[in-house]
Amino acid sequence: MAIHGKKYVEATKLIDIKKLYDTEEAIELLKKTASAKFDETIEVAIKLGVDPKYAEQQVRGAVVLPYGTGKTKTVLVFAKGEKAKEAEAAGADFVGAEDMVAKIQGGWTGFDVAVATPDMMGTVGRLGKLLGPKGLMPNPKVGTVTLDVTRAINEIKAGKIEYRTDKAGNIHAPIGKASFDNEKIIANFHTLVETLIKVKPAAAKGQYMRSITVSTTMGPGVKVNPLKAVKKD
Repeated sequence: MAIHGKKYVEATKLIDIKKLYDTEEAIELLKKTASAKFDETIEVAIKLGVDPKYAEQQVRGAVVLPYGTGKTKTVLVFAKGEKAKEAEAAGADFVGAEDMVAKIQGGWTGFDVAVATPDMMGTVGRLGKLLGPKGLMPNPKVGTVTLDVTRAINEIKAGKIEYRTDKAGNIHAPIGKASFDNEKIIANFHTLVETLIKVKPAAAKGQYMRSITVSTTMGPGVKVNPLKAVKKD
């Protein structure tokens, strides 16, 4: 049985575990439960009505949150020649080709996101077993295999996040920091939810948004009413 600290226990007293909150109310509660000494991340867990064991029901992609996540991501770009120069000019933290592949094979993973030009994927493919399990492998589905490295870098630095259903059909994603204004967290939340609705698989049956829970890094979860999670006009 999990043992929670005094602050966590006190935070749970503010939440009605049987209630489905409106988005605005849920975020307001989260701000009250964020009691850690560091700036906690606001996270969302969404249960989708899909069966990920079928390829046509897997949900995966990326979205740029309007106010970012509060974390500056370190970007590695696999590129050569002019594209390598372009990546450096765009603000990539690391740029390289075979040298970077060798460095990673040696155990280095000092980056948050990897971008690659299409011509580099034959070489980068050798890192599949190392980067794949960590979610760091460049992938065209989320825009990290591209010739437009400037755009890719700018979007990542601006707050682009990737989303992907796990084996149980859940999406987990950060949507900001506890220090953010409520309006910014809510805007990020709506952007993610609306994006997931747009990419709903045609094969998904029944209620698509099954449940939504928001929480801080150290705090309890707050359930959001999935039927009222879309931005109001």
